[in-house]
Amino acid sequence: MSAVRPLPRHEPWNRDERLGILNGWLVLLGDGFLNVSVVLAGFAARLGAPNAVIGLLPAIAGGGWMLPQLLVASKVRPLPYKLPVYRSAALVRMLSYLAMAVVAATLAGRPALCLALFVLAMLTNALASGVAGLPFLEVVSKVVPQGRRARFFGTRNLYGGLLAFGAGLGVRWILASGLAFPLNYALIFLLGAVAYTVGYGVFGRVTEPPDPPQPPGRLWDEVRAIPSTLADGHFRAFLRVRLLLAAASLGDPFYAVYALRELGYPAATLGVFVMTLTGVAPLSNLFWQRVAERKGSRRIIRYASVSAALAPLTALTVGALGLGTWAYLFVFLFSSVAAQGFNLGHTNHLLNISPPEHRSRYIGTLNTLVGTALFAPVVGGVIADGLGYRTVFGLAAVLFAAAWWQCGKLRRDA
Repeated sequence: MSAVRPLPRHEPWNRDERLGILNGWLVLLGDGFLNVSVVLAGFAARLGAPNAVIGLLPAIAGGGWMLPQLLVASKVRPLPYKLPVYRSAALVRMLSYLAMAVVAATLAGRPALCLALFVLAMLTNALASGVAGLPFLEVVSKVVPQGRRARFFGTRNLYGGLLAFGAGLGVRWILASGLAFPLNYALIFLLGAVAYTVGYGVFGRVTEPPDPPQPPGRLWDEVRAIPSTLADGHFRAFLRVRLLLAAASLGDPFYAVYALRELGYPAATLGVFVMTLTGVAPLSNLFWQRVAERKGSRRIIRYASVSAALAPLTALTVGALGLGTWAYLFVFLFSSVAAQGFNLGHTNHLLNISPPEHRSRYIGTLNTLVGTALFAPVVGGVIADGLGYRTVFGLAAVLFAAAWWQCGKLRRDA
């Protein structure tokens, strides 16, 4: 049994770290309003979208964010400053969020057109987020020392989770108010857009130190470098875990849809689901931060895989036994605890195993490869249409268990 490491003494945050933390709080507030698996899935269900389309929403949000990152890595790596790329992408993200609100407000009477344009705006946003994601991690790795990153992300997630809980209260109040559909959802989307826009602007003010000169990058060079990157055993082990977890996400967007369509819960319950997801986050972040500082990112990912598996198992149990709404909230409790753990564990582990001179290549390669598996919810939607939601939840539980097993092969943090 390994010895427990003492908790380190904490130095005050500097200006750039404070800006990064504030950015996290505002972005998590936006996430509360535009939660893909609850709010956006509920909006699509209200429009009568088939399960395959509902499954496409988180696939776009996750896969669209990750897929372009190998290309981004080739363009960003030689740049001494990464923040200009981040700022440019932030403008596109802001406009796409506004487009989502306008489409929802004006075109819900034509569901097919509304869904098509809404999905297009989501895709634009996801690709722009993918362009911004790698520069964000690069800048964080330069302004936050490795020994402080767990606390940095934990602090972002802790207080950002409290703000996101407030967003959940807002979602519940708006959906239960007299504001008619689709203006209720359009207002929710607009509030999320404001939070995101301010958050992106805050991070854009970070003072980024320049990187050493690098040779110009080309996409083909990054593609040719994939075999050498995969030769790193620690990278391969982490990739296997991430692929399994991405595949296991096939059930994520259907927890809320199952509650609305199969269990007969009212639409305002979506706000309670968001409140559960976000309310649990601050407390779970205290736990995950302590695990990170004492045990490292490997242990976080393994514990989070257990919590993630409990979410579909709970959905199956509540559906089979006909338990009430409060019992179903445990689905989102376990899902939220797992999500916070993965957010902290994945980022820390990737930055820790990436050599500084190849950091962009490691990030871009991993995210591009994992991005293809994040379209699993579309497959989940097809399975749900053919075999039912319970089959999807059972398969998700099995895949989470397989990811937990593979976590034993991850490198231990130094």
